[in-house]
Amino acid sequence: MPTLQKCLIANRGEIAVRIIRACREMHIRTVAVYSDADTQARFVQLADEAYPIGAASPQQSYLRAETLIAVAKSAGCDCVHPGYGFLSENEFFAQAVIDAGLVWIGPPPDAIQKMGVKTEARVLMQQAGVPVVPGFQSENASIDDFNAAAEKIGFPVMVKAAGGGGGKGIRVVYHAADLPDAIASAQREALKAFGDDRVFLEKYIESGRHIEIQVLADSHGNTVHLFERECSTQRRHQKIIEESPSPLLDETTRQQMGAAAVAAAKAVQYVNAGTVEFIVTPEKHFYFLEMNTRLQVEHPVTEMVTGVDLVKLQLHIAAGESLPFTQADLRQTGHAIECRLYAEDPRNQFLPAIGIVQKFLPSTSPGVRVDSGIQSGDAITIHYDPMIAKLIVHDRTREAAIQRMQRALSDTVILGTTTNIDFLQALLAHPVFAAGAIDTNFVDTHLDALLPPVPDISDIALIAAAIAGMHGSAPISVANGNAMNSDGDIYSPWAKQDNFRI
Repeated sequence: MPTLQKCLIANRGEIAVRIIRACREMHIRTVAVYSDADTQARFVQLADEAYPIGAASPQQSYLRAETLIAVAKSAGCDCVHPGYGFLSENEFFAQAVIDAGLVWIGPPPDAIQKMGVKTEARVLMQQAGVPVVPGFQSENASIDDFNAAAEKIGFPVMVKAAGGGGGKGIRVVYHAADLPDAIASAQREALKAFGDDRVFLEKYIESGRHIEIQVLADSHGNTVHLFERECSTQRRHQKIIEESPSPLLDETTRQQMGAAAVAAAKAVQYVNAGTVEFIVTPEKHFYFLEMNTRLQVEHPVTEMVTGVDLVKLQLHIAAGESLPFTQADLRQTGHAIECRLYAEDPRNQFLPAIGIVQKFLPSTSPGVRVDSGIQSGDAITIHYDPMIAKLIVHDRTREAAIQRMQRALSDTVILGTTTNIDFLQALLAHPVFAAGAIDTNFVDTHLDALLPPVPDISDIALIAAAIAGMHGSAPISVANGNAMNSDGDIYSPWAKQDNFRI
């Protein structure tokens, strides 16, 4: 049984920091790799060693499998942890790591391949007795075949990319006339994102909830689930807030879903950490969606309610050790919530807010965990996901956890970039969320109520007038929402060419 000594982290940002922390506690040395954009990044500073691997673009750095393996071997690493994203669910990279004589901190390449193509995964799950959403899939289907299948399934239907994830390549179709355009659009997006334009149909579950089950499996045949995470609070199929336990599930449904997730993992001889995702109806009927063959962004939610360190267990399992517990040993305690804190502008279609994070002071309140790869002075660039941090809270009840998260968001200071903090606070305070009555359409349905208010232009004008008065300028008046000078021209203190600074 190998004892892991030195781990290459084939990733960046907050997940690299998270893996470094777990390795350090297990006395495993860490090797970071970094692009030109990450030279001064926090994870680079925290690792025991760090090596440059290319330009800022992921295609020229973090997606260069041969370079990553070469660094691992030259640095004397004995294992590779892929984190999530990038090459974490690439069976060819996993196999290349193994072929290089290194330990892969993840599932077998064969399991990644089987679960990576959703159409194949659906067939496997049906064979394993796991309920799947009614759908249609065919390698050579014509548009007429899709139309006929959609009519049989019943509208609305979802067009989904066969080989993707992360909310890409998905279209919801309510009317037959819209199906051809939706298929073409999904195929274009899928080809660009995954290099695979195959799509299939699934029945669209209206008012459905996205609930996933964390699983762990060792190489000795032991597989357990670590209960559920409610991930229904999402926008355009992208998760925003995750929590555990789910406000919907009762104990019977929870155990049934857990058993189905374990069956799904065993069907592909899964090893290591993974997540089985389900869509759940208001009546608590659940259907398999997909399996993520890696660690999830929202894994801290499970860690908070179970007391289990998933990253450390990944390393123990990869080293050939057995799980240290059985299903009967595991319990959910209290309630945990995670908010993803992004540098983005909710009022501008949630576009990333590129720039320098001049000051980042996260909450330090009790019961609050902050997972972040950002520190004051770091840049949010066009090359990577604009997530600043994950705020995770834990408390006795869901209501108490919501209140703690609201305080944590209020205590967090971020200067230099626009963030989604106000949006998250509005979301947490919304009565539908407070009641636990969320579904996957909740955010899009109530978006107008959740967006921060647009500043009143008259307020801006008054500020301009006040600044002008402080600066000793000619008298300024406010008219029609604008600050006007004595000549009737709009006054802007920011346009003045002198040494005054606000």
